[in-house]
Amino acid sequence: MKYSRLIAGTMTWGSWGKQLSKKEIEALMNFCITNHITTFDHADIYGGYTTEANFGKAFKDASIKREDIQLISKCGIQLQGDARNNTVKHYNYSKDYIIWSAEESLKHLETEYLDLLLLHRPSPLMVADEIAEAITILKKDGKIRDFGVSNFTPSQMDMIGLRMDIDVNQIEYSLTEHAAMHNGTLDFMITNGIKPMAWSPLGSVFKDDNEQTRRIHKQLGALMDKYNATEDQLLLAWIMKHPSQIHPVVGTTTKERLKLAIEATKIELELEDWFLILEAAQGCEVP
Repeated sequence: MKYSRLIAGTMTWGSWGKQLSKKEIEALMNFCITNHITTFDHADIYGGYTTEANFGKAFKDASIKREDIQLISKCGIQLQGDARNNTVKHYNYSKDYIIWSAEESLKHLETEYLDLLLLHRPSPLMVADEIAEAITILKKDGKIRDFGVSNFTPSQMDMIGLRMDIDVNQIEYSLTEHAAMHNGTLDFMITNGIKPMAWSPLGSVFKDDNEQTRRIHKQLGALMDKYNATEDQLLLAWIMKHPSQIHPVVGTTTKERLKLAIEATKIELELEDWFLILEAAQGCEVP
């Protein structure tokens, strides 16, 4: 397995969230690694283009071997703000920009290569041949090892995949956002050997209070004793039962919650329990 079963999402480690200090980042990295979470998910835009550099400073001074971890980053989204002189939020997938962005991530993360580079979101103006040229150069120069996409549909993956191998598609996937299970996205990925990663794996279950989430809480509550598990553990176990072998990207910085997430990898939901949870989310039995 190239990537750890659970992936540490860093989006809220910096100014977009917890604003962790260098010492706190180093401690969290070591905690993750000790508990078999060795893959760290970044994007150039996190923290308004600052989180990668903060992580890199901590990594540089930490006693962590580069070969013991996997670093992911994403490129393509151009935000407005102090860091970029953009008049509008947009996407840029020109050859030169992809190469420049990857090299910036390498510099900020204090590493010579990325284990995985993702195109952050599809652009209506992306040119597959130009993307392929950029990725070919980055791989040839040893600056990235794997290539993938994020939030891409089957047709978009097909267009890119005709020019180069796609190793990963990172998608939104959870009990409350499981369209990828029905619209052909996960089927396409299984067929073509593309590994799914799931961002926001807990969905809206703990964010919203509505009829759907109340049904879900009731059903999860009925299963907690049976599996000796918390609700968030059951939500992760539900995701990981899918045959596509989804890797959840866990965004918490709380060590107790990370421990619970790690333990969730050992939970094997029974078939009917998996469908009971799905039924609670859908509000009706399966067709």
